[in-house]
Amino acid sequence: MSPKRILIIDDEDDIREVAAITLEIGGFEVLTASTGRKGIECAAAEQPDAILLDVMMPELDGPATFAMLRQFQATRDIPVIFLTAKVQSADRRCLGSLGARAIMAKPFDPNSLASDISAALGW
Repeated sequence: MSPKRILIIDDEDDIREVAAITLEIGGFEVLTASTGRKGIECAAAEQPDAILLDVMMPELDGPATFAMLRQFQATRDIPVIFLTAKVQSADRRCLGSLGARAIMAKPFDPNSLASDISAALGW
């Protein structure tokens, strides 16, 4: 069976790099994008098995990117996990109401990121 493919959409180079390395070590194939728009294009072209999406990004933030992903036939069914530094209950409820599969705190634990994603998606 081929490895699951995860697209990381985050404007912070360090976060993308650490998450990508961690997930690759965890057995995933990783794609990355530095903006919401690039992430939408990549998701449509590459059809990843899941998307790890930063909430706070310039230009097109995570919730707006998520909404656009849901508008397109090619990307609407790809499970999305929000990655956010906003961990207050109200923030989590608001993000949860959008329909993402999970919300993960940033900074994340590199040692458990792959297993946390697998658990959130039932893999």
